[in-house]
Amino acid sequence: MKTYEIITDSAEQTMKIAYKLASHLHQGDVIVLEGDLGAGKTTFTKGLAKGLGITRNVNSPTFTIIKEYQGKVPLYHMDVYRLENGSEDLGFQEYFEGNGITVVEWAHLIADQLPAERLIVRINHISECKRKLMLEPIGVHYEQVCKEIISK
Repeated sequence: MKTYEIITDSAEQTMKIAYKLASHLHQGDVIVLEGDLGAGKTTFTKGLAKGLGITRNVNSPTFTIIKEYQGKVPLYHMDVYRLENGSEDLGFQEYFEGNGITVVEWAHLIADQLPAERLIVRINHISECKRKLMLEPIGVHYEQVCKEIISK
């Protein structure tokens, strides 16, 4: 599959990309976020939440692992960074196959539990404000989503 690259110059631009992405997502979609600490994973999720009509403050679920937000569709925000054993059964499959959209930070730690089709978003820190977003669609649906986002 092709990788799509977007450079953003601010947190606001990163949020705008995620906001735009939200309009192309459906129930059961899974977005995987990878990047160093402070790269902008939660910032991206805030933009996605706004695009889903969520007005509640979104922050990293580092200590709770999963936070749920209600919008046009539910948003399940997972941060699996602190899981000691990635194979632990915490019911992730129920979220992945559920009626919401799931965002997973540090998903490589539960790689064996991820659905076969998903959108991987790698966020790399270029400078204080600049980020490189690399969208890696796995599956035809996510390939189409990326084309839509890039073309607009």
